[in-house]
Amino acid sequence: MTGPSYRSAGVNLDAATQARDLFKPHVRSTFGPQVLGDVGLFAGLFQLQGYKEPVLAASTDSVGTKLLLGQQVGRLDTLGHDIVNHCVNDVLTTGARPLFFLDYIAVEHLVPEQAEQLVKGISEACVQAGCALLGGETAQLPGIYSKDAFDLAGFLVGVAERDAILDPSSIKEGDALVALPSSGLHTNGYSLVRSVFGLDDDPSPLHEHPPELDCTLGDALLEPHRPYWPLLEHVLPMLKAMAHITGGGLADNLARVMPDGLRGSIDNTSWEVPAIYRLIQEKGSISDDEMASVFNMGVGMVLVCPQDRVAQVRSLLPEAWLLGGVTTSHS
Repeated sequence: MTGPSYRSAGVNLDAATQARDLFKPHVRSTFGPQVLGDVGLFAGLFQLQGYKEPVLAASTDSVGTKLLLGQQVGRLDTLGHDIVNHCVNDVLTTGARPLFFLDYIAVEHLVPEQAEQLVKGISEACVQAGCALLGGETAQLPGIYSKDAFDLAGFLVGVAERDAILDPSSIKEGDALVALPSSGLHTNGYSLVRSVFGLDDDPSPLHEHPPELDCTLGDALLEPHRPYWPLLEHVLPMLKAMAHITGGGLADNLARVMPDGLRGSIDNTSWEVPAIYRLIQEKGSISDDEMASVFNMGVGMVLVCPQDRVAQVRSLLPEAWLLGGVTTSHS
């Protein structure tokens, strides 16, 4: 008599081995001389070099329900960019450069080629950010995830010299807010988007080309979360703080870096809200306040710097614009 097997219970070890073989060239493409060892060991090793008083910075996150749109459109590699770049940007707000990233892919059942697309995107984003994909985990969890469902999360570690860490407590009244544009919704607001367009019941709108956009709705919504490290590496010494505009929008994320008694005063006429947000708002009859609290509205990162640094910062960042300034909370 033959009893149940691991495969009959929903876990395919052969698929896991095949997936690891597919991952290897992508992962190795991110390795530099600081990475010791190879793909497939139980832990990754990273040799920290060149710092006098290093401080590590770390962040973890997930892609959220944007994953569902990637599945519906059949594009998974961009989701790998999303998870890396979200973490890179969070760590960047401390002034730290990215060192290494670890991913976690959890699936109902493993399709090696689909997992490879995720890892390919993760590896491409790591190369762009100059960090190593040091390790990860691909877990098959039948019974926890519904059929064909999966999740993607990650963890990033960066480093900065202690005396180069950005210090939000140094922000003063009169400092400037300089904005950098987002590349789209990044990784926030997708549950509301799915509801507005009824995508859970009918994903066909993702393949339509609304007249307001220069691409399909799916392409606009799957535009990857952009990384700001390559842009800001040489600007960091001029800054006091940064706010990564994620869930909660401009107001909530700016408040996270403002000292007590101060607030960020935003000039809402200083930029044109991209068409994708106007389309979402009109389709869903969403209030201005709700839109501003859910989406980045086209602002991906806000830099806080002294007024006398604004011209220099903007000269190094042609996309940037003056978003507003720091005022007292009662003004």
